[in-house]
Amino acid sequence: MSYDDVEIEDMEWNNELQAYTYPCPCGDLFQITKEDLKLGEEIARCPSCSLYITVVYNVEDFLDKKNHALKTLICEDKLSMGTFVGHIVPGFALTLLGLWHTINTIRSYFLRGPSNFRVRFWHPFNSPLSKLKHLELIFILSFSVLAIFMQVLDFPFLQLSFKLHNLEHATMFLHLVVFAGFTLCAELIHPFQTLSGVVGMLVASVFCQELFLLHFHSADHVGLEGHYHWLLQLIVFVSVMAALAATCCQTSLPAALVLSISVVFQGCWFMNMGFLLWVPRFVPKGCVVHYVQGTNDTMLGAVTCQSSEADFRARALANLQFSWILSGILIFTGCTCLKFAVKCIPRDLPIEYEQLHSRGADVPIVINDFKDAHP
Repeated sequence: MSYDDVEIEDMEWNNELQAYTYPCPCGDLFQITKEDLKLGEEIARCPSCSLYITVVYNVEDFLDKKNHALKTLICEDKLSMGTFVGHIVPGFALTLLGLWHTINTIRSYFLRGPSNFRVRFWHPFNSPLSKLKHLELIFILSFSVLAIFMQVLDFPFLQLSFKLHNLEHATMFLHLVVFAGFTLCAELIHPFQTLSGVVGMLVASVFCQELFLLHFHSADHVGLEGHYHWLLQLIVFVSVMAALAATCCQTSLPAALVLSISVVFQGCWFMNMGFLLWVPRFVPKGCVVHYVQGTNDTMLGAVTCQSSEADFRARALANLQFSWILSGILIFTGCTCLKFAVKCIPRDLPIEYEQLHSRGADVPIVINDFKDAHP
């Protein structure tokens, strides 16, 4: 048991011993060196007896300034990598998933025809291997479980953590696990779309919870970062409304397309945020990535602009990026629609239309002949 707790300020520096000392009841001195203090040692022992004291001090006061700066820099690099990767990887996955749904929705509409079209909240993967049919659901399920573990392990620090913002991010992926798990089980038990209404409800709940947790996030996003997150909430709100519309009206192509496009938009915006907010070279002119010390030796980051003009310009650029990304997605969607419209003839159109469509070049001649015969 420690004999006493002694503040480092109450101890004396002994040049001969090259140690901090404090009088011991036995007549000798309790001793602790600077090297011990740098390593976080708190016990000062007496060489003449078994007594020891606990030294109360701040270890950072004894760290070498260069080493402390290096430690801070490494922590900042880890944070930057973690938040960059934390935006890029989910964003890329959402983009791929949204493009997969967009292409398959358009393809299904033109192949089945308007009267036979139905909204699907997942699309089977057509391949010679029947086990790959549910590849999309398996991908969503496995990716979400992995993301939850990464949040609990506080990637990239890889230490068990139950911070509020990590738990909020993990909860978003938890709802994806519920959706993918239920849908996969429903398809394996009853491989028909009898439960499509329930699946649609779960899809809507995924986006509802995402919007809820983004709006009431424990980490307050202010300034430029807050503007980017506000625009993200706008996209998620559209996803919520589209999911509800697709669930209530399962023959609506616009609802299905808006839902798919909004997922692509979310993914692209996540990646855009990863580059613009966490990579210093892409941060808008006049703004910097600022790191501050948080609790439990963590670093918190945010983009701060050095003037009101720089902040106004950065927000305007964010608005332009929002419009440019949406325009690119709509151009892709329109081109895909035109491509399938040229190649496919809906099944529910009359046979006469199909014959005329295949002999479109002969139609003007027939009409002209008819007009000549009956002036």
